[in-house]
Amino acid sequence: MAVPAPRASILVVEDDDAMRAVLTEELSDASYAVRSAAGAAAGLELARAERFDLVITDLRMPEMDGIMLIREARKIPSCRFIPILVLTTESQAAKRIEAKAAGATGWLVKPVTTETLIQVLGKVIPE
Repeated sequence: MAVPAPRASILVVEDDDAMRAVLTEELSDASYAVRSAAGAAAGLELARAERFDLVITDLRMPEMDGIMLIREARKIPSCRFIPILVLTTESQAAKRIEAKAAGATGWLVKPVTTETLIQVLGKVIPE
């Protein structure tokens, strides 16, 4: 039996090992091709080397936060117009506005169900 082609390629940037593993597994189980990075610098390195259809990033990370990652990712030609979602425990309106101004497409507050995440991805990833 042939394995179906992945629906889209997603880069997950999350410093928490457990959360990164859960996201990677859930998205892979939903037929997405997933690469992950444990921090913003590693995520940007992957974004420069590979092409992704979407980036999911945490907001609070040690060396560089998600908003700075978004600003830097938007400078990479292959990331200029792809959706970037912030997945965080943070719910302050000011942070959402700052992320949007940096180039974020959307904002999800943890914890998020797999079903909700997959629904959002279906809405923001170009066909």
